[in-house]
Amino acid sequence: MKNLKAIEIRDKIINGEYKTIEVVEYFLKRAKKINEKLNIFITLNEEEIIEQAKRVDRKIEKNEKLGKLAGIPIGIKDNIITKDIRTTCGSKMLENYIPPYNATVINRIKEEDGIIFGKTNMDEFAMGSSNEHSYFGFVKNPHDMERVPGGSSGGSAAGVSAKVFPIALGSDTGGSIRQPAAFCGITGFKPTYGRVSRFGLIAFASSMDQIGPMGRNVEDIALLYNTINGHDKRDSTSLEGREYVTIKETKEKYKIAFLNSSKIATVNEEYLKREEELKKFLEKEGHNIIDVEIPELEYVVAIYYILAPSEASSNLSRFDGVRYGYRTEKYSSMEEFYKKTRGEGFGEEVKRRIMIGTFCLSAGYYDAYYNKALKIRHFLKKKFSELFKGVDFLINPTTPTTAYKIGEKISNPLDMYLSDIFTITANLIGSPAISIPIGFDEKNLPMGMHILADEKKDAMLLNFADILEKIVDFKGEPKIE
Repeated sequence: MKNLKAIEIRDKIINGEYKTIEVVEYFLKRAKKINEKLNIFITLNEEEIIEQAKRVDRKIEKNEKLGKLAGIPIGIKDNIITKDIRTTCGSKMLENYIPPYNATVINRIKEEDGIIFGKTNMDEFAMGSSNEHSYFGFVKNPHDMERVPGGSSGGSAAGVSAKVFPIALGSDTGGSIRQPAAFCGITGFKPTYGRVSRFGLIAFASSMDQIGPMGRNVEDIALLYNTINGHDKRDSTSLEGREYVTIKETKEKYKIAFLNSSKIATVNEEYLKREEELKKFLEKEGHNIIDVEIPELEYVVAIYYILAPSEASSNLSRFDGVRYGYRTEKYSSMEEFYKKTRGEGFGEEVKRRIMIGTFCLSAGYYDAYYNKALKIRHFLKKKFSELFKGVDFLINPTTPTTAYKIGEKISNPLDMYLSDIFTITANLIGSPAISIPIGFDEKNLPMGMHILADEKKDAMLLNFADILEKIVDFKGEPKIE
């Protein structure tokens, strides 16, 4: 059962080959066994999972119409609000928080009979690239348990890779779906900004945050995306309308730009070999291939680490111990209460980013840093708008390297930040982007290929990613059982 696509699980449930309760009991047994090794879950809502399965089976018995996600177990990143299920954001600050409502994406999954299958581990408040910044301990990579799974959606990525659930939701502010997808050998999709509602997503950087699906194939990604996307009146940044993606064979020929990535960062040699092979194949198939250089990408990490922490310093100001969340027990004044609550409740990486953001927004430095970064962001958006007038897609590595060892970069934040150098642009300009596995490096670790399209071209991007997926035919299996 673990090797089935999400779509195949749904079809077998609808056709009566499996009962939903059989499916969830199988995956629950597997989840508990593997979680002991990988630390994928912060909360595994076993009783609720069983009850959800029984509800689907009752609908089948009554011959009622079933939803698009009928009986499919779906991992949920723990910064997405779930009613009556603990939502911690990977932080001591929200260690015991039980939300009274659901995020829009959760309601949409439930309406389509999907199974909310646990809350997955993550870097605290989605700040990190390795999943080592969780208050609940780090997640391990299923392909090599001495290595990180990537972050901040590392729990969701590791769970899909280890076949604990077939699909999952993550959130992506600078690459937090795509980078762990690359490290774990799965597919991760960040939709166009505003295409999926952020209502109920605990904010990190509101102008960049985006919920998106993670899976082992593009078809499953499209299935989940079709469910969660669409306008939401509770999210003022939500785009009008709803998109339905049908993955289909196409004979359309595209103009594809390949980034000269070695000019931006030192890229894994094995990836570059695979990229050259793919170029030749696409050219042979009649696609127009060009190489491009975008020297401005050298600055995206600097821009991001001004803008994102600035927004975070504002968004996280609500966590003060007064209304909800952790509060210190011993204090002699209100000032001490606030300082100790936030000092004890937040981890080191979150505190670092709050300090950076507060500094960049301060009166003396706002124009020198934050305002200048905004102008460069606007320039980048114009630059890529011009690029996409002439090409359909931009392809580059998802990450410069494959998964690194646990603890290897924890004391060097800058080095860790640079692992997002190829993914950040999509968040700065609001475009859709996807990472698909392209093979293994010399250490037998998965490599990811990153594809970027113009905004609102999500359907076209997913169909092209499906073409590449079939060409690459990735068959990477994690070593864990």
